[in-house]
Amino acid sequence: MENPADNSLTYGRGYVYSIQYHIVWCTKYRKPVLTGEVEKFFREEVIRLAKEYSFTLAAFETMPDHVHMLIECSPQFNIPDMVRILKGTTARRLFVTHPYLRARLWGGHLWNPSYCVVTVSDRTREQIRHYIESQKEE
Repeated sequence: MENPADNSLTYGRGYVYSIQYHIVWCTKYRKPVLTGEVEKFFREEVIRLAKEYSFTLAAFETMPDHVHMLIECSPQFNIPDMVRILKGTTARRLFVTHPYLRARLWGGHLWNPSYCVVTVSDRTREQIRHYIESQKEE
């Protein structure tokens, strides 16, 4: 439940927090596969996972070969587990719904195994949100 006087803090049972992470990861070999129906399905799947795992997508953008997210979550989230769930679930579901992706990705790995995660302070949150949202602008 958010405090109406200060939207940057969230109140849990026995704790108060404001935690945001900028997370970026790439497709394997930087293959530009996140386009058209694949991109649409991927975005829907990430939104579904956000609801299922109770985190907020403050900003979310896909490029053909990488993903940017600004996630707001509770202190109980373990970031490596969250990234593993996001990458693993989306890869499995995309390979089921779009089986031709396996052939395009030599060996059937959708995501590069690495990722970047940066904590975000209130001072930089709007800057990062603007950066993510402007990724597809020319």
